[in-house]
Parts: sequence; C-alpha cells; structure tokens
Amino acid sequence: MPLKNRLKEHRARLGLNQQELGAKVGASRQTVSLIERGDYSPSVTLALKIAGVCGVPVEEIFRYEEEEK
Repeated sequence: MPLKNRLKEHRARLGLNQQELGAKVGASRQTVSLIERGDYSPSVTLALKIAGVCGVPVEEIFRYEEEEK
C-alpha cells in the first residue's frame, strides 16, 4: 500500500491506546489498528482528525509513496 504512516509512534507519544484514540476521532479500535498496520487508508477527514488530536500536520503522520513498478 502506498500510504505509509507513523500513527503508532504518535499515539504512543500521547499515551493513548487504540480504543482511546478511536474514541477521540470517531473511529473504532479496529480501524485504528488497520491504519497502523497499513491495511487501511483513512479518509481525508479521518486523517485530519487524527493529525488534530496528535497536534501535528497530517504530513507528519501520513506520507504517500509511489509503488515500484
């Protein structure tokens, strides 16, 4: 998947578990887990909410990398 993230790192910095972060951004614990593993790309709205809770620009957490062909 071309969308990479550092969500787990930022979540740990805040001392939040996946359930707590999910509650703050309106997502389930399972969704947070899938995002952290790179198995799910969040909507723009969810990515912005996550960045807001973490207090950083969205690019600090998520980055797009082209897949090699």
